[in-house]
Amino acid sequence: QVQLVESGGGSVQAGGSLRLSCAVSGNIYSIRDMGWFRQAPGKEREGVASIASGGGTGYADSVKGRFTISKDSAKNTLYLLMNSLKPEDTAMYYCAAGPRSSGFGALSRNWYDYWGQGTQVTVSS
Repeated sequence: QVQLVESGGGSVQAGGSLRLSCAVSGNIYSIRDMGWFRQAPGKEREGVASIASGGGTGYADSVKGRFTISKDSAKNTLYLLMNSLKPEDTAMYYCAAGPRSSGFGALSRNWYDYWGQGTQVTVSS
Protein backbone atom coordinates (compact mmCIF):
# COMPACT_ATOMS: atom_id res chain seq x y z
CA GLN A 1 0.00 0.00 0.00
CA VAL A 2 0.95 3.61 -0.55
CA GLN A 3 -0.04 6.58 1.57
CA LEU A 4 -0.19 10.15 0.25
CA VAL A 5 -0.54 13.23 2.45
CA GLU A 6 -0.95 16.68 0.91
CA SER A 7 -0.11 20.00 2.57
CA GLY A 8 0.47 23.62 1.64
CA GLY A 9 -3.00 24.71 0.67
CA GLY A 10 -4.48 27.99 1.85
CA SER A 11 -6.11 31.25 0.88
CA VAL A 12 -4.36 33.75 -1.39
CA GLN A 13 -5.26 36.72 -3.51
CA ALA A 14 -5.28 36.54 -7.28
CA GLY A 15 -1.77 36.78 -8.65
CA GLY A 16 -0.27 35.10 -5.60
CA SER A 17 1.60 31.83 -5.28
CA LEU A 18 1.39 28.62 -3.29
CA ARG A 19 3.46 25.46 -3.18
CA LEU A 20 1.69 22.20 -2.47
CA SER A 21 3.53 19.18 -1.12
CA CYS A 22 2.62 15.51 -1.13
CA ALA A 23 4.49 13.21 1.24
CA VAL A 24 4.65 9.62 0.04
CA SER A 25 5.09 6.61 2.30
CA GLY A 26 4.55 2.86 2.24
CA ASN A 27 5.48 0.76 -0.77
CA ILE A 28 7.12 3.64 -2.61
CA TYR A 29 9.08 1.31 -4.91
CA SER A 30 5.85 0.39 -6.66
CA ILE A 31 5.21 3.96 -7.76
CA ARG A 32 5.99 5.17 -11.26
CA ASP A 33 3.85 8.10 -12.41
CA MET A 34 2.43 10.77 -10.12
CA GLY A 35 0.03 13.64 -10.60
CA TRP A 36 -1.95 16.50 -9.16
CA PHE A 37 -5.69 16.77 -9.64
CA ARG A 38 -8.26 19.29 -8.48
CA GLN A 39 -11.98 19.34 -7.90
CA ALA A 40 -14.12 22.45 -7.53
CA PRO A 41 -17.62 22.28 -6.02
CA GLY A 42 -20.09 20.87 -8.53
CA LYS A 43 -17.38 19.91 -11.00
CA GLU A 44 -15.58 16.73 -11.89
CA ARG A 45 -12.07 16.02 -10.70
CA GLU A 46 -9.62 17.12 -13.37
CA GLY A 47 -5.94 16.50 -13.99
CA VAL A 48 -3.68 19.48 -13.46
CA ALA A 49 -0.12 18.21 -13.80
CA SER A 50 1.70 14.90 -14.04
CA ILE A 51 5.23 13.61 -13.79
CA ALA A 52 6.59 10.31 -15.02
CA SER A 53 9.19 8.18 -13.29
CA GLY A 54 11.72 9.38 -15.86
CA GLY A 55 10.96 13.02 -15.12
CA GLY A 56 8.78 13.90 -18.10
CA THR A 57 5.94 16.25 -17.22
CA GLY A 58 2.53 17.13 -18.56
CA TYR A 59 0.11 19.96 -17.80
CA ALA A 60 -3.48 20.90 -18.40
CA ASP A 61 -3.80 23.81 -20.83
CA SER A 62 -5.40 25.92 -18.12
CA VAL A 63 -2.25 25.88 -15.97
CA LYS A 64 0.57 25.74 -18.50
CA GLY A 65 3.16 28.40 -17.82
CA ARG A 66 1.82 29.02 -14.31
CA PHE A 67 2.15 25.67 -12.49
CA THR A 68 5.25 23.50 -12.13
CA ILE A 69 5.27 19.91 -10.93
CA SER A 70 8.42 18.42 -9.44
CA LYS A 71 9.54 15.67 -7.13
CA ASP A 72 12.31 15.08 -4.63
CA SER A 73 13.01 11.36 -4.61
CA ALA A 74 15.33 11.62 -1.62
CA LYS A 75 12.48 13.12 0.43
CA ASN A 76 9.73 11.01 -1.15
CA THR A 77 7.83 14.19 -1.83
CA LEU A 78 5.89 15.54 -4.79
CA TYR A 79 5.43 19.28 -5.26
CA LEU A 80 3.19 21.63 -7.19
CA LEU A 81 4.35 25.23 -7.45
CA MET A 82 1.44 27.46 -8.42
CA ASN A 83 2.14 31.00 -9.61
CA SER A 84 -0.14 33.73 -10.95
CA LEU A 85 -3.11 32.11 -9.26
CA LYS A 86 -6.59 32.94 -10.49
CA PRO A 87 -9.98 32.66 -8.76
CA GLU A 88 -10.82 29.78 -11.11
CA ASP A 89 -7.95 27.80 -9.58
CA THR A 90 -9.99 27.53 -6.37
CA ALA A 91 -10.51 23.84 -5.64
CA MET A 92 -9.53 20.91 -3.48
CA TYR A 93 -6.19 19.65 -4.77
CA TYR A 94 -5.33 15.95 -4.67
CA CYS A 95 -2.08 14.07 -5.08
CA ALA A 96 -2.19 10.79 -7.01
CA ALA A 97 0.28 7.96 -7.64
CA GLY A 98 0.31 4.61 -9.37
CA PRO A 99 2.36 1.75 -10.78
CA ARG A 100 1.74 2.55 -14.45
CA SER A 101 4.45 4.25 -16.43
CA SER A 102 4.34 6.64 -19.35
CA GLY A 103 6.53 9.30 -20.89
CA PHE A 104 4.92 12.29 -19.26
CA GLY A 105 2.61 10.86 -16.65
CA ALA A 106 -1.11 11.10 -17.26
CA LEU A 107 -3.94 13.49 -16.49
CA SER A 108 -6.58 10.77 -16.36
CA ARG A 109 -7.97 9.74 -12.98
CA ASN A 110 -8.06 6.11 -14.06
CA TRP A 111 -4.28 6.04 -14.46
CA TYR A 112 -3.68 6.24 -10.73
CA ASP A 113 -4.39 3.80 -7.92
CA TYR A 114 -3.54 5.84 -4.84
CA TRP A 115 -4.97 9.18 -3.71
CA GLY A 116 -4.43 11.61 -0.88
CA GLN A 117 -7.16 13.31 1.14
CA GLY A 118 -6.68 16.69 -0.51
CA THR A 119 -5.71 20.21 0.47
CA GLN A 120 -7.92 23.24 -0.15
CA VAL A 121 -6.76 26.14 -2.29
CA THR A 122 -8.86 29.31 -2.33
CA VAL A 123 -8.00 32.26 -4.56
CA SER A 124 -9.85 35.54 -4.03
CA SER A 125 -10.17 38.31 -6.58
